[in-house]
Amino acid sequence: MRMRNIGCAGIVLIIIAFALPALAADIAKIAVVDFQRVLLESAPGKAVQETIQTRGREMESDLRKKGEEIEQMTEQFNRDAMVMSRDKRDEKQREMEIRRYDFQTLQKKYQSEIRELENRMIEKLKVEIFEITEDLGQKEGYLLIIEQGAVVYSPAAIDITDKVIAAYNAKTQP
Repeated sequence: MRMRNIGCAGIVLIIIAFALPALAADIAKIAVVDFQRVLLESAPGKAVQETIQTRGREMESDLRKKGEEIEQMTEQFNRDAMVMSRDKRDEKQREMEIRRYDFQTLQKKYQSEIRELENRMIEKLKVEIFEITEDLGQKEGYLLIIEQGAVVYSPAAIDITDKVIAAYNAKTQP
């Protein structure tokens, strides 16, 4: 009788051992998403990058133009300084200092403006990407979707970045 109980217990343990992984797979469907890659490779992400780069080039062009003006003014001053009166020379030096200060102020303003533009646009994208990822997770029955940057290791089989990019592109196409 005792042998029979041990045999039954052994069979139950074997059945449980084989059944647990199958149950766990259904319960713990986990995925990772590389949000940085979604930002870089999705159509809306590329559009945002282009907008930021275009604005950056405009600012850079404006700064380069103003820098050249200051450089020309400095060269002109250096050529004419010896023949100028002291008052005129002091006035030109003050004017150049003001222009340099204005240039540096404008440079800082542009840097701040481009940073704010980038943050605002990327934050909007992140909200959209999170919504799409959440929707995809619910539709496909994922228990957990983790950002790739927070994961030390994950097999490629659980990476759903391509699915998120495809869903995002499909949602934003006219």
